[in-house]
Parts: sequence; structure tokens; C-alpha cells
Amino acid sequence: MFTAVGIVFAVGATNFTVGSAARMGPGYFPLLLGILLAILGVIVTLQSFKSKATDGDPIGSFAWRPLGFIIGANLAFGVLLVGVPALGIPAFGMIIAIYALVLIAGFARPNSSIKESLILATILAAGSYFAFVYALNLQFPVWPAFVTA
Repeated sequence: MFTAVGIVFAVGATNFTVGSAARMGPGYFPLLLGILLAILGVIVTLQSFKSKATDGDPIGSFAWRPLGFIIGANLAFGVLLVGVPALGIPAFGMIIAIYALVLIAGFARPNSSIKESLILATILAAGSYFAFVYALNLQFPVWPAFVTA
């Protein structure tokens, strides 16, 4: 996967002016990252063939719970952040989306704590607000429209 993504990024970067190390173009950095990622993928693949186990390690069962909750948390974050007008779902803003993301993803771990997730969500929401809205001055909905109206 690393190799494939690295090659795609490197090839995609050639659509931009690459330039040189002394005078970098917009495609220079993505090209180098793509090449490094592809090299890392080749190294990881080669290392995987050097197993020291005689019979190999047994493959464990598939972790459905974490997979479902993590994917669901990311989907909920996207839907709540920007909304889905075609389905009549309004944008709820960054703060609500972060709380939903953290609370849903917290259930991926057995014996998860709601209190722990709420504390983490509060820290992440405050940090995101400071970084994106205050420091970078990005313009996107922080709260739902019915709260700010």
C-alpha cells in the first residue's frame, strides 16, 4: 500500500512544476514525499519476507468492533461538519463534529470511558478552535447555524 500510494503521489506531482532543490516548484515536495513513501513500502515489503518464525505466526481474528466504530466516527465527523443537503442534514459545525468523532471512536476500545472521551473531546475541540479559527483564521462553521443565529 505504501508503495502504491507513493508512486501515485510521485506521478501526480509531475503534473506541477517540480523545479530544483535550489528553486523548488509546487510539485517538488509531493514528488519527494511520494518517492520516499514508495521506497519505504519496498523496504517494508522486503522485511516482511525475513520472518524468523519456523511456522509463521498465527493470524488473529478480524477486529470488527474497532473497524466499525473508527470508520463510523470518521463518517459522522464528515457529515456533521459539512452536512448533507441532499438528505436534509444541516452542518452542525466543528465543535459538535469533534465531540461526535471522539465519543464514537471511544467505543472502539473495550471498557471505554465516556468521561475520558468527553475530556479528550473538550481538549481537541479547544485546540482545534484555537489552531484553525483563531491562529489560522479559517472560515468554516464552528457551531450549528441555529446556535449562532
